[in-house]
Amino acid sequence: MKKIKVARPVVELDGDEMTRIIWQMIKDKLILPYVDVDIKYFDLGMENRDKTEDKVTILAAKAIQEFDVGIKCATITPDEARVKEFKLKKMWKSPNGTIRNILGGTVFRAPIICNNVPRLVKNWTRPIVIGRHAHADQYKATDVRIPGAGTLKMIFEPKGGGAASTWEINEFTGAGIGMGMFNTDESIAGFAKSCFEYGLMIKYPVYLSTKNTILKTYDGRFKDIFQELFDKEYKAKFAAAGLTYEHRLIDDMVASVLKWDGGVVWACKNYDGDVQSDTVAQGFGSLGLMTSVLMCPNGRTIETEAAHGTVTRHYREHQEGRRTSTNPIASIYAWTQGLAHRGKLDETADVIKFAHALEKVCVETVEAGKMTKDLAVTIHGNKPPPGSYLYTEDFLDALAKGLEAKLATQH
Repeated sequence: MKKIKVARPVVELDGDEMTRIIWQMIKDKLILPYVDVDIKYFDLGMENRDKTEDKVTILAAKAIQEFDVGIKCATITPDEARVKEFKLKKMWKSPNGTIRNILGGTVFRAPIICNNVPRLVKNWTRPIVIGRHAHADQYKATDVRIPGAGTLKMIFEPKGGGAASTWEINEFTGAGIGMGMFNTDESIAGFAKSCFEYGLMIKYPVYLSTKNTILKTYDGRFKDIFQELFDKEYKAKFAAAGLTYEHRLIDDMVASVLKWDGGVVWACKNYDGDVQSDTVAQGFGSLGLMTSVLMCPNGRTIETEAAHGTVTRHYREHQEGRRTSTNPIASIYAWTQGLAHRGKLDETADVIKFAHALEKVCVETVEAGKMTKDLAVTIHGNKPPPGSYLYTEDFLDALAKGLEAKLATQH
């Protein structure tokens, strides 16, 4: 079979531990035998990040800016134990955080639905995509202990002089706690733009949830910026695509989503997105079946990866020579979603067709009863019977066989 030509390069970001090993298998068995693609490779493994003083992460992000498509393997964010284990120079920052700070954009997480994997919310038949505004709010807040009676105030001093503004937060009669948090119009606008672009890309309506009835100014700013941008730049595009945008209160949105069948992009503030992405993952049955896409505000630049980590427990078993049953599907989807977006940008339909074929093979293989142990556990309980799951290599071989058969019928 002639290889499918990918017109422009993709940026590959290699990772750590078990996902790094599976990543290579995915390339060898499912990607490179079928596609001719120029890969700009960056090794984001812990040792190389340490060796390059983490410059490799910055170079990778800049390459994604140049070529518009990054495909990333899961990586380690080191803590004290990892510094000791790898003999690192320091506790390097999260690669995802570094890349996101350079690219901007919003992380969208969505489930991969297999009909035989039990869902806690049974009426969820289509993906619910969580777009989390991963900037500021509680995550960059200043929170303090109040030692006793007194007045807590918030002060804004204009740059370049001018009268300061002061707000009284609370008159304390005894000990307590306080917090100050912030966001910026620029960041909120980028978040809104990414959400609207992603909704158009996957053809789903977009919902923003806030609590603007309580935080009239703070959450109200999110509501206003989204609405202004939608009216100015996206109303006609959404109408042409048969899509809608709506703001809802967070409590109303939570209740509504539980009743709906899915098929929405849910734009969440930082804390809400942190919580709801895990709620949705469990509601659909498995964190091993979650995709993660960083969409930049320009609508062109994306970075794809699995929503899970480096599967350290399985890596330790692998180091001891034991076979593992590790789910590669989310990592495969990092490749398929990256390639599909490359195909869309380059207007190469055969690349998109290949990516969708591989995704279908993943779902069809699981639905035919061939799966890794994590999925077998969701169906059979904590002690799945012998023969109910495959080891990693055997599962990838089953996918490779299915992909070969599917592509043969398409030609």
